[in-house]
Amino acid sequence: MDILRQLAETRGFFTRAEALDTGERDRHLIAGVASGVLVRVRHGYYTYADIWCGLTLEERHLALAGAVQHALSGSVAISHITGALARGIATWGADLSRVHVTRLDHGAGRIEQDAVHHVGLVGSDDIEVVNGLRVLPADRCVMEAATLVSSEKALVLFDSFLHEELGDHSVLFERFMSMEKWGRTRHLHIPVRMADGRADSPGESRGRWLFRLTGLPAPELQFVVRRPDGSVAGITDWGWKDYGVLGEFDGKVKYGRLLRPDESPGDAVFREKVREDEIRELTGYSMFRLIWSDLDNRPVTAARIRRLLHVAA
Repeated sequence: MDILRQLAETRGFFTRAEALDTGERDRHLIAGVASGVLVRVRHGYYTYADIWCGLTLEERHLALAGAVQHALSGSVAISHITGALARGIATWGADLSRVHVTRLDHGAGRIEQDAVHHVGLVGSDDIEVVNGLRVLPADRCVMEAATLVSSEKALVLFDSFLHEELGDHSVLFERFMSMEKWGRTRHLHIPVRMADGRADSPGESRGRWLFRLTGLPAPELQFVVRRPDGSVAGITDWGWKDYGVLGEFDGKVKYGRLLRPDESPGDAVFREKVREDEIRELTGYSMFRLIWSDLDNRPVTAARIRRLLHVAA
């Protein structure tokens, strides 16, 4: 296999120097980018267009992070939003146009075209290697990432941190308290206290934020519905037992996760309908589903749920 393609597939990029070592020339790289065969990840770093096009936005960000780290050698550690993403934490709505790093060499903070350099104290034991990236501790990354986004996006980060079992709530809250005096942490008081690892998707976290902002009662998360024999008929994202209402977030990706071997998306949708019908019959509860557009239209969505709950505004 072509050594450059192997590097691009396994590491996410190859460098100009590596290309020249294989006999390529600068004109070949320029022509490759111009023709669409190659993609310039950043200055001096390349990959193949077919590989790049197959990556998600998040995967492209991590490939860029690898290139930034490679270029800066041991002078930085991956941090903030990039560090959270490297650990599998959901970063819904965060700006992924620039990689975030923290200086280890006492260098100055600055913003470049594709990287933000932060300044902060880093202990010798604070750096961990995650999939080839030198990353700061998970609780620090997620809290510093939260300082750069809105309260709603911070809740998504915190819920995901707990759901991925990267630490418990006491770890998260301790990190918050150590940063409480920072200027950018004032909006995190509510999200850090709301954080709950039972929320397993950004949609569920955003739903909880919507309920709070619009004055709706807080639901029970991962509400379990059992059959008479004690077996589990289903688990809904939200449950209001006192009001007889259940709710679920219905993102498109959900059905992809639910697919069984040799099953089509239509099969998964039908199976979900059968499951929902059984849950309704067992509980006698009303049930609603929210989609992404509902979360962006808070007044209308809140009014709809309020009618089901029979609670006043």
